[in-house]
Amino acid sequence: MDTVMWDWLVLPGGFCLLIPGANFLVNSASSLAGRLKIPNIVIGLTIVAFGTSSPEMIVNIIASVEGRSEIAMGNVIGSNIFNILPILGVTAIISPLVVKSSTTWIEIPFSLLTAAVVFILAYLLYAGPGVRTLSRTDGIILLVWLSALFDIIIK
Repeated sequence: MDTVMWDWLVLPGGFCLLIPGANFLVNSASSLAGRLKIPNIVIGLTIVAFGTSSPEMIVNIIASVEGRSEIAMGNVIGSNIFNILPILGVTAIISPLVVKSSTTWIEIPFSLLTAAVVFILAYLLYAGPGVRTLSRTDGIILLVWLSALFDIIIK
């Protein structure tokens, strides 16, 4: 079978599996949050975020192993742009979003700082002199940043 034809057959099948799987993930995470009396934002930032981002992580690991950092960087930035703009926009059109003051004063500024850190690392990666790589040190910086985010939000 032609590869292009196969792609067009697999794509709808993937969506047919993805949509109920995502629905199951969100319902299960909400139920878990209710039982453990954990704020929904914590569940959203951990279980749902990790669950929905795991396919992107696999793509990025494969791209990294193959030495194709531009795929990994484009995937991260493109995914975040899509998650913030169209997904948040469509959600707000369907039902207005209520934003708590903790989101306004903690999560949003932290997200903006995170975007600044990624921008600086990307700038150094593509415009900096010499070898252009995100090093293990950069990876550690990003993971420490993630743990700081969780620490701030969970408190």
